[in-house]
Amino acid sequence: MPVIRVGNAPCSWGALEFGNLEGESAGFHRVLDEMAATGYAGTELGDWGFMPTEPDRLRAELSSRGMALIGAFVPVALKDPATHAEGEATALRVARLLAAASPENRPFLVLADNNGTDPVRTKNAGRIAPDMGLSDAEWESFALGTNRIARAVKAECGLRTVFHHHCAGYIETPDEVARLMAMTDPGVVGLVLDTGHYAYGAGNPEAVIEALDRFADRIWHIHFKDCDPVAAARARAEKLDYFEAVGHGVFCELGRGCVDFGAVMERLNARAYAGWIVVEQDVLPGMGTPRESARRNRDFLATLGL
Repeated sequence: MPVIRVGNAPCSWGALEFGNLEGESAGFHRVLDEMAATGYAGTELGDWGFMPTEPDRLRAELSSRGMALIGAFVPVALKDPATHAEGEATALRVARLLAAASPENRPFLVLADNNGTDPVRTKNAGRIAPDMGLSDAEWESFALGTNRIARAVKAECGLRTVFHHHCAGYIETPDEVARLMAMTDPGVVGLVLDTGHYAYGAGNPEAVIEALDRFADRIWHIHFKDCDPVAAARARAEKLDYFEAVGHGVFCELGRGCVDFGAVMERLNARAYAGWIVVEQDVLPGMGTPRESARRNRDFLATLGL
């Protein structure tokens, strides 16, 4: 019987990778304590330096709470070939920590674009038009860098890389996800399907279910995130940028938005998915009540048999 385990991530406590956000996010001790207390079995690493970067200490912090290390998010501006060498070095630094701190669990290297840095993509997140995309040359660079980093991580650390599509980055819409998957090596590059980002980026919650079929062979990891259709419609109508949309709650608690998680679980069970489901409720630093949201999200997943 395939085993699915449930984790969470520091972004649900407002600990995000973006360096220009106001507000105070929770420290790692609080985040890990509250994750464990609300029923999660593992965590992603968060931005470099949020949790300890010394393997023995990181392992001790996790094991003292009975938690596993699931993966780590690494953003790289892959459209620019000049970033590839530094991006590879950064990814390898993170991958070495993952491998050393959790040799039994084999966490994922979660690769992504350097989201939130391009003004056009950030301003138009959730309503991307084709003319806002990459040029053919930039696509070639993006795919080349993705393959290069994934191969380096696999060769040195034995870890698998999954690409994280993300609003406010260059891989947001279903067609952009499909093109990147077609241009990358399926032997080393998988996909982490983020249900909330996919629903918001597609403008259509049914696209999430279509994605589970469309990318079935490439989905190695999954993030459960919901999308509030009222907040999404407001963001589109008022032309809010990505961070404004997040601040207005576009990524809501599970079961309160437009993602059909029952149908998602039907697809995952049909293909005997085994691995982690990571809850991510992206909030800005200091926003909301993360512990209470984490508890309600975990209770919702229990209604799905998780």
